[in-house]
Amino acid sequence: MWQLVTANLDLTLSYAGTDTDAQAELVARLERGEPAAIGAVYDDHHASVRAFATRLLGDAASAEDLVHEVFVSLPRAIRGFRGDSSLRTFLISIAVNHARHFVRAAARRRAALDKLSIEPAKSSPDPERDYRRRELAEALSRALDALPLDQRVAFVLSDVEERTSSQIARIVGAPEGTVRTRLFHARKKLRALLEEEGLR
Repeated sequence: MWQLVTANLDLTLSYAGTDTDAQAELVARLERGEPAAIGAVYDDHHASVRAFATRLLGDAASAEDLVHEVFVSLPRAIRGFRGDSSLRTFLISIAVNHARHFVRAAARRRAALDKLSIEPAKSSPDPERDYRRRELAEALSRALDALPLDQRVAFVLSDVEERTSSQIARIVGAPEGTVRTRLFHARKKLRALLEEEGLR
């Protein structure tokens, strides 16, 4: 079921940096507050952070706001970087830490747009399939809105970004067992919510 929703998402998770020494040098420059270092991190990782934010929030405008917040807070946050993960993973963890406000804002914006039924018509060779796909994606977005943030983050990192439980645990700063519990509850609730809408 999730494959249909994520089929056209870019699931490329390649690390854009070079080797460990280059990352350590870049982190040192960030710690010194060099603007060029922030620009380099932005150039390397903006697309990955934006992709994660868009998957988490389901709203491009809110996702871009979250990405902006991540890079604005980077000079302060870099002091907490221990080097046991990639910079991209560290940036994702910053996004997770800032996500709560943006999740609520994205849900409000989606609800307002649904109320106004603002959806531009698109021509397609298979409008029926596009409609079903859009309907499933919208149902999944509504269902994700109903999840607590910790379950939502775990689901997006696992089922959309295809990260392991141990990777997710490092990103969110929780034990691996807790991540698995969150995933179990998230999937169970999402399945029930989608079944309520007649989707399986």
